[in-house]
Amino acid sequence: MKVNMKKLIVTTLVIFIASMAISQTTDDYVEILRSVLKTEKKAVIAEVMSLTETEATAFWPLYNEFDAKEFTVQSKRVKIIKDFVENYNNMTNEKADELWKSYISYKQELLNLNMQYYKKFKKIIPAAKAAKYFQAENKIATLVEFQLVSEIPIIETK
Repeated sequence: MKVNMKKLIVTTLVIFIASMAISQTTDDYVEILRSVLKTEKKAVIAEVMSLTETEATAFWPLYNEFDAKEFTVQSKRVKIIKDFVENYNNMTNEKADELWKSYISYKQELLNLNMQYYKKFKKIIPAAKAAKYFQAENKIATLVEFQLVSEIPIIETK
């Protein structure tokens, strides 16, 4: 898993740098990065999980369903970040409050989705494997979060 996580980090950073050079808009960049991350993430999950054939038959359709719903929730984070960037130079107390509340709402929705799907995964694979899957998801999310927080500045206050 360590090798693949390192590969995921390197791939994310390479795509981040390359796409900044070739993409024409922030939206293009975000979609390129999300597409690559989705592919790399699935490869890492496949290796980490070591599923039997029977488990894999049940796991991957549910994984794809979860991934699609997670993509929708993560799109809210992208929107929040874009809103932050657009308002960064003229941040008001009201806008900062709105952005923070939106972020907390996004995090709660993501947590609820994870709780909902953890229950579903436990029905098709052993609980230890379901926990392992969400642990891997969390590690990948932490890597992405690290990249984001290193790029997003702290709000300037006066």
